[in-house]
Parts: sequence; C-alpha cells; structure tokens
Amino acid sequence: MIGEAYGLYGHIRNNRIRSGFLITGLFLLAYVMTFGVILIGYGMTGAPLGRQLVGEAGRVFLTALPFVTAATALWVFIGFRFNVALIGRMTGSQPIAPADDPKLYRMLENLCISRGMPTPKLAVLESEALNAFASGVNDKQFTVTVTRGLLNQLDDKEVEAVLAHELTHIRNGDVRLMIIAVVISGVVSLIGELVFRSFLRGGIRSSSNSDRKGGGAIVVVLIGIALVVVSWILAIVVRLSLSRSREYLADAGAVELTKDPDAMISALLKISGRADIEGVPSGVMDMCFENDPDDFADMFSTHPSITKRVQALVEMAGGRMPNMPPHPPAMPQRQDLPSMVQASRSWGAPR
Repeated sequence: MIGEAYGLYGHIRNNRIRSGFLITGLFLLAYVMTFGVILIGYGMTGAPLGRQLVGEAGRVFLTALPFVTAATALWVFIGFRFNVALIGRMTGSQPIAPADDPKLYRMLENLCISRGMPTPKLAVLESEALNAFASGVNDKQFTVTVTRGLLNQLDDKEVEAVLAHELTHIRNGDVRLMIIAVVISGVVSLIGELVFRSFLRGGIRSSSNSDRKGGGAIVVVLIGIALVVVSWILAIVVRLSLSRSREYLADAGAVELTKDPDAMISALLKISGRADIEGVPSGVMDMCFENDPDDFADMFSTHPSITKRVQALVEMAGGRMPNMPPHPPAMPQRQDLPSMVQASRSWGAPR
C-alpha cells in the first residue's frame, strides 16, 4: 500500500514523498492564511457581509496570489539555503575543524567510510545538556552538532552510537524532512502571531465599531480568524504528525553501523532526563537525538520515550541493559526501565 513503509528503503521512499507533500502543503497553508487575513481586513473596515464583499475579497486574493507565491518560495529557498546557519544562530553552536577534536572527527569519518557516504561537518554546542542533532538538506550542508555535555559525560562507544544515529537520519532523509517541517511551521506561525498581535492591540475595538456600521462585519472577521487559526494549527500538526518510527529506525541503523546495541542503550539511558537544551526553539528540539517527553507529552511528542526505544533495542537488536548477564533468563520488564534510567547516570567513565 502506498504511504506504508516496509523496512528501511520503504521509509526512505516515503520520506521523499512526504517532503513533496509538505512543500505543497506549505503553499496551500500560506494561501488559506492570506485569504483569512484579507477577510479580517475587510471585516474591520465595516463592509457589510454579502456576495459583493466575498467577491471583492476574492479579487484581492487573486491579485495577491503571485506575491504570496513568490514570498513563500523565497522562504523555502532561505530555509533550504541557510538552514544550517540559521540553526547555528538560534542555538549558538559553533563549527569545529578536524584539528579541534581529532578523535571525534576520526569517529565520524570511520562511520561514514563504513557506510560509503560523505563525511558531514561537525559543530559543538556549549551546553551541559546531553544531546545531538543533524541539519542540512544536501551533502554540502549536512552537519552533525553535539553538545559539550554529551562529549563530557558519554564514553567513546556511546558517543559513536549517537553519531551513528544522526548519520542514519541523514542517510534516511529524515533531516531534510524535518527541515521542511520547521520551515512550514515557522512561516505560518510567524504570520499567525503577527495577525493576532495586531488584532489584539486595536482590532477588537475596530471590529466592534465595524459591526455597528455593517451588521455582518464581525462575521467576516470571525471567518478570517478561523482560517488563520486552522492554518496555524495545521502547521503545528505537520511537525507532530511526522512518524516517530524514524527514531526507532535511526537507533537500528546506528546498531547496524557500530555493531554495538549495548552502547546505544547505555547512551540512551545516560541522556534520558538531561537532554533539554535551554533557549533552543521547539522546532530544533524536534530534530534532536532526544526530546525528553514525559508520560503525558509522549502522546504528542515527535520522539518515542527512552523506555520504548530501549525496550525495542533489547527485544529486536539483542541489546542488554548495563550489568545484565550475557544471556539473561528473561527480558527486563518495561516498568523496571525508569529506575534503571536513574542508575545509569553514574555508569561509565567521562570521555
């Protein structure tokens, strides 16, 4: 069935299809939001509701259509061309050269050689949080960013597992898909926020006066607001609807690269609860190795919980919890994992 991914290559194929749909959706959301803004403007002028008003709003929309298309295309171009630099500015990460951390570069290069893929750039984010993310939309842009806390707290095998996870995201097309999702949510949320700020500052009084001048003006305003709100919500849904299976596949891809499921399990347990990067926008956190969902937020998160990811590695990749015997008599129960997360934070020597 089309749209249903069977295995890794089905996931990669579906990511390409989703990317096209998301870009098309961005233009549609921009058009819907523009028409909503036009209706709000007409409603606030006191024009009476009727076919004449709707027809006039439609004519203005058609006139604005080329400009909206050009502005949206420009935003997509900026997002694709400068996404690494923009994310760097938002997070404060700094690119590093091979001479700055030869061991880290050697790890990354060895993983890329084994996969037969170009080596991405490296960047470091000066934060005590334990996290990492990949950015870029092509081989010239791809960058893997790791936090200083992750480098300090994880051992070499665990760092290598995290790097392999991010490389798998690049290979699978997940990074490109997330960049598109961030571009969509960013532009629509910005327009929506500007509309509501201007409306709340002076629009309520104006629309009230308009309602007295033309009885249907407030209806026009409400319809316009509804269109803007729907576009805004759909932009958020775009981010939340991205399949969380990409994280399971990236974990599995990392194990395939490193041949060490135990290192990935240990890295996940150490990172759990310490992944939140202060001051980083939610769109960037969605791209990170871990986004720390709690029990309730897990339903709406772009990441599965650490518990579920560890359980999958134990059951499907033959991984073992730290200090578990080589051939355990039984798999660990899911309810036992949270307590193991706390204990894992003291395991392993700092890098």
